[in-house]
Amino acid sequence: MTAADLIILDDHGLYCPAGDFHIDPWRRVPRAVITHGHGDHARSGMGHYWAEQSSLPILRKRLGRYAPLDGLAYGQQLRFGEVTVSLHPAGHILGSAQVRVEHAGRVWVVSGDFKRDADPTCAPFEVVPCDTFITEATFADPVYRWPLARDVAGEIHAWWQQCAEEDRPALLFSYALGKAQRILAELTHHSDEPVLLHGAMVDLVRIYRQAGVDMVPTTPVADLGRKTDFAGRLILAPPSAAGSKWQRRFKHAATGFASGWMQVRGNHRRRGYDRGFVISDHADWDSLIRSIDECGAKQVLATHGDTDMLVRHLLERGIDARPLRAPYDDAGGAQKQH
Repeated sequence: MTAADLIILDDHGLYCPAGDFHIDPWRRVPRAVITHGHGDHARSGMGHYWAEQSSLPILRKRLGRYAPLDGLAYGQQLRFGEVTVSLHPAGHILGSAQVRVEHAGRVWVVSGDFKRDADPTCAPFEVVPCDTFITEATFADPVYRWPLARDVAGEIHAWWQQCAEEDRPALLFSYALGKAQRILAELTHHSDEPVLLHGAMVDLVRIYRQAGVDMVPTTPVADLGRKTDFAGRLILAPPSAAGSKWQRRFKHAATGFASGWMQVRGNHRRRGYDRGFVISDHADWDSLIRSIDECGAKQVLATHGDTDMLVRHLLERGIDARPLRAPYDDAGGAQKQH
C-alpha cells in the first residue's frame, strides 16, 4: 500500500484512514461498515455497525439482539468526516452490499462478495464506477463458469424424484445463509412439494420469507417424529451436518452438495457426496472480468481466493493490479463452502 491509498489493510482489516472506519474488520474496532451477514465478514465485538437495512435481521441473529446496528438504504450517503460512504447491491445474498468510498475526488469501491447471475432472493449487482476496485477472487480461474441456477434447480428436482422412486431420502448439503434460500426459491419453478430443513436453516429461511422472497414450502426436521419415514423427501442441511449423528435418522439417504466447487470434476466424490450441483453465490471468472471492465477502475486489488491468477491476467491486459492479502486468505479460498 502507498500513502495515497484511500483504503489500506491494517491489523484489524480494511481501513479508511481519512474516515477512520473499517470495512468487514476481523478484530474489534470502533466503527465497522459491513458488506453482508456471512460470518467471515460480520464479526462480533465492534463498537458500532453500519449495513444495508435488509441485512439487519441476519446480522442481529449473528451478532446478537442488542448489537449496535444502523441500517442504510442502497445509495444512501453516510459521512465519516470528509469521507462519503454509500452501499450498493452486490447480488451475493439478501442485503449484501458493495461499499463506495469517496474522498477528495477519488472513488474506491470494496465489492465484498458478489455475483452477476440472476437471483430471486436478493437485489442484483450494480456496477459502480470507481478509480480503484477491491474485488473478491474466490473463483478467479477460467475453469469456473456457472450454469443457470434455474437449470441446476431442475437437476436437483430430478435427483430428488429419482431418490423418491428408489424409496430413499435426498439429503442436500448447502451453505445455510444465501445458498439454501436460493435453492428453495429456484425450486418454485419445478415443484410445490415441501422441503425439510435442518435447524440451522429454519430462522434464516424465515427471515427471507419476511423479506418477501418466494420459496417452496418448508418444514423443520425437528417438527417431525423420530419414527418418520423420510423416503422420497428432500432435506436441506449445512455441510457441518455431514456425517453427524443428526444425519443418521435418514436411512439409506442419497447425498448431494450444492457449491461452485462442484464445477471441478470429481470434487463431490472426493468430499464423499453422491452428487454435486454447481451453484454459487460468487462471481465466476467471466463475471469477475466483466465487472472490472465495466466499473472502469484504473487500479484493481484482489482478495479472498486465487488472487495471483486474477492479478496476472489483469497485468497482462495492462491494468494496474495487485493482491491484497488478508490473514484468512492463507487457508485458501477452497475453505469456503460456496
